[in-house]
Amino acid sequence: MSENGKIMLTADDGSEEAFFVLEKAEIAGASYLLVTETYDEDTEVEEADALILKESQEDEMVTYEVVEDEKELMIISKYFEELLEDIELKVEE
Repeated sequence: MSENGKIMLTADDGSEEAFFVLEKAEIAGASYLLVTETYDEDTEVEEADALILKESQEDEMVTYEVVEDEKELMIISKYFEELLEDIELKVEE
């Protein structure tokens, strides 16, 4: 992760996408990232899309998967809301 919290992730098709890490959490032995595609700390944003990614490690390769399990997503989003008092997360289906 870079100093400004920006990470580059590579998709299965080889394309790369940049994300800004808003928060990282360790919950029940698993690591999660709350990320967004756009972030400017100097500008107050009313609403933005975010993803919760779950880290997994196989050998020495670290991968991130979007959390899609509804129950897990609700638990992790509530945890991030408590960590980041000024952020409200809404789960969209």
